[in-house]
Amino acid sequence: MTAPTASPATASPAPVSPGPLAGLRIALFSGNYNYVRDGANQALNRLVGYLLRQGAAVRVYAPTVAEPAFAPTGDLVGVPSFAIPGRAEYRVPLGLFGRVKRDLAAFAPTVVHVSSPDPAAHRAVSWARSRRLPVLASVHTRFETYPRYYNLAFMEPPLEALLRRFYRRCDALVAPSESMAQVLREQRMNYDIDIWSRGVDREIFHPGRRDLAWRRGLGLADDEVVIGFFSRLVMEKGLDVFSDAIDELARRGVKHRVLVVGDGPARDWFAGRLPEAVFTGFLGGADLARAVASMDVLFFPSVTETFGNVTLEAMACGLPVVVSEATGSESLVDDRRSGRLIRPGAIRQFADALQAYVADGALRSAHGAAGEARSRDFSWDRINQTVADTYLRLIRQRAARG
Repeated sequence: MTAPTASPATASPAPVSPGPLAGLRIALFSGNYNYVRDGANQALNRLVGYLLRQGAAVRVYAPTVAEPAFAPTGDLVGVPSFAIPGRAEYRVPLGLFGRVKRDLAAFAPTVVHVSSPDPAAHRAVSWARSRRLPVLASVHTRFETYPRYYNLAFMEPPLEALLRRFYRRCDALVAPSESMAQVLREQRMNYDIDIWSRGVDREIFHPGRRDLAWRRGLGLADDEVVIGFFSRLVMEKGLDVFSDAIDELARRGVKHRVLVVGDGPARDWFAGRLPEAVFTGFLGGADLARAVASMDVLFFPSVTETFGNVTLEAMACGLPVVVSEATGSESLVDDRRSGRLIRPGAIRQFADALQAYVADGALRSAHGAAGEARSRDFSWDRINQTVADTYLRLIRQRAARG
């Protein structure tokens, strides 16, 4: 278990100018704010940066480690946590104890934001409700789908029930896509759900990042069609489906290459399944954008995404995308115009879609251009303002109820 670390129990420094969100004080609880890099915590750090620039005060409560993946945005207070057995890179925050709880009380938030259904978040919800403070929960992943990737599918119904209890104690939810919001409504998680979409940094991700010389350095010829995958390498990202579909292409004699960008506990398994693939390991920022733009098509069969940051970044780089017909992807991809939406687990259909792109350069170009145009709709500042607006609405509603 890690001991909590905390800054002095004071408010964040006042901004130079008041800003439109002055007076808004957000206590944000995260299970992973910066110790392992992923799409969810990148979105949270961007949100905190935006809120601070607008004059809000933000305090983040999350597990901390000696060597985090990146520096946190804003004030981070460490909470006690333990490593998940079998997945030691991730930690479970235990709750609100001692100086962490005193720090929270001294900060005196006007709204509490919880971003993962862990023990600390449960305690934070109870703490807020006892003080009649509004609580917003952001949904970043389909936790209830994880057991199926570890031969524990029987755990899905009770896990869904636990999630329902957690989310229904919150005043509202924000989901990253309308398709995910609809899933949450159907699961009866909550009925006050706003959309907090995701953005893409178009100064980094764009077609101009394509670099054939870089590809050649990896042994990928200019005339080879490269099917790409980039994400954290864990089984819940659909690595088994990806591998099976690539095997099907090989059986059909479809010439292609595979480029995998990322790292994680399943890397050895994935490399063993795809011995001819090129693995770059983890890349970030401009290096990641260069790798993505240097692919020819993205294949990302995960069904656990609530939005699809990977898909959006690939689209911004001008790639056609082959993805599962699942929450998140359905809100991004226009089937047969900017990519293909395929029934989850349908190996032959995934292979059919990939084969069509491998065989037809004009089709790749047309669908890639359509996806790149669609990606221009996602501005981070506009997207993050929707969360700020939700905070303010919940505060007004709470005040009106007295």
